[in-house]
Amino acid sequence: MRTPETTGEGCATQKAARPATGVFFHDVFRGRQWDIIGDKFRRFPEVLGDALTLPQVKFFASPPVSEDLLLKIHTPRFVDDLKRAWYYDGVRHSVGGCVEAVERVMSGELVNALVFNVAAGHHAERDYSWGGTYASCAGPAFWNARQKFGPHRFAILDTDAHHGNGTRDVFRDDPEVLHVCFCNSYSVECDGLKVCIDTGWQSSDREYLDKVRNGFIPRAKNFRPDLILHNLGHDTCEGDYGDLGLTPEFFIELAREVNRFAQEVCQGRYAIVTHGGCRADVAEYIFPAILRILAGSR
Repeated sequence: MRTPETTGEGCATQKAARPATGVFFHDVFRGRQWDIIGDKFRRFPEVLGDALTLPQVKFFASPPVSEDLLLKIHTPRFVDDLKRAWYYDGVRHSVGGCVEAVERVMSGELVNALVFNVAAGHHAERDYSWGGTYASCAGPAFWNARQKFGPHRFAILDTDAHHGNGTRDVFRDDPEVLHVCFCNSYSVECDGLKVCIDTGWQSSDREYLDKVRNGFIPRAKNFRPDLILHNLGHDTCEGDYGDLGLTPEFFIELAREVNRFAQEVCQGRYAIVTHGGCRADVAEYIFPAILRILAGSR
């Protein structure tokens, strides 16, 4: 995308425009009590406020993912059961939003994205799911991106409270995906590409951020991904169901840190996918601020 600029001599020159920041949301995400997270998005997207009207922000209604694309990751039995579930509309628009966001970032139309999500995510294995996340987001998104843009490497940062068993199952044998999961255990597998970092049962904001700086950033710097996908749960916030003692400010600083790193390692290609956390007040506080960070205005 280019915008013309005229010099004093009247010669037309070209100045590169910054690719936009995408926001992906669908009305089906609000007004329902989703498993685990409840109706925390009941005041979205309006609560994003002025951040949503920034000239560098584009809003997208998350499209439904196709059944064919789900079948590239999940088994036919699993998808058949999923289609009969009450939460299927939430799943297909959540996965579809992630697929669309990653595609638009990889195409260069967007530099980064904030993807709202219900009923899908890191607990969905190929033939099993639990914990309110019933289909993979990253699996279909990366499969689609590779079909359209060729082989690429992806890094997944998972800072939800619980182990991303589904993400690990989907990508365990994929040497082009780095998965670093912050949970309550420590392990390094698959030549250092599949890692769990133990957060402990309590943490300060600084302690957790230091673990991301020491546990994810050096690995991702060495791996050199083409895009970072961040499963950002706020269930670790004080008073939420995965309470580690973190303050709401932590999630804003975390997004700022990873966004800055993405600019260094992969030309800013960074997609945040919302994950766990049931405190609506925390969601309404952190996501407008995070959107401003992604859009370069904070």
